[in-house]
Amino acid sequence: MKETNDISQRGSASVAGIGLLIMTFLAIYSGFFVFQKLIIQDDPAATINNILSNKMLFRLGIIGYVIVIICDIIVAWALYVFLKQINKNLSLLAGWFRLVYAVIFGIALLNYLNTLNLISGADYLKILEPAQLHTNVMIMLKAFDNEWSTGFIFFGLHLIMLGCLIFKSNYIPKYLGFLLIIAGLSYFLESIGKILYPEVKLSISLITGWGELIFMFWLLWKGIKGFNKSTAA
Repeated sequence: MKETNDISQRGSASVAGIGLLIMTFLAIYSGFFVFQKLIIQDDPAATINNILSNKMLFRLGIIGYVIVIICDIIVAWALYVFLKQINKNLSLLAGWFRLVYAVIFGIALLNYLNTLNLISGADYLKILEPAQLHTNVMIMLKAFDNEWSTGFIFFGLHLIMLGCLIFKSNYIPKYLGFLLIIAGLSYFLESIGKILYPEVKLSISLITGWGELIFMFWLLWKGIKGFNKSTAA
């Protein structure tokens, strides 16, 4: 039975670590090398021209985010399996919060698909004046940012719960729990701040939001090495 549990732990750690690794690369690709390149804030004409000139790149960015969402669901399941022996109810709740985040992310991503449809040049869209088209495009692009930012409230709570579970474990380093709680609080407070004070640009998570990345490397290592539950190393 112990050997079976160890295999389950290693397997779920590996799945979670690999999922997080794939998400990291694709999120960087889509976020920084696609959308940040094509979307020019406060310049709808340039944004539309960029998207029209790079439609395939824009679509690949969307596909990248779709895979990230799929990985989010897989990671939510893998972390539940990995942590459920610590506290099944709290682990399940943490998984559900990540799933809610993934759903909100998916809904937000529809705005990018709608943007493509809006600038597609279909006959029924020709009644729109250029100013109307520009306004509608920027509204949808802004809606993506706002909806995704709202999702990070649930993602932050997910990380906080992971941190609490780690503090209760006897086989995961406590410092990882601390880092995850700090990261979760930064995402949560930053997202709440954007709702309350949208004019204020907060970037707390850029400084304190590295906990999950460090946890990812630990999961990948333990997926290979295995666990010694008599220690937290």
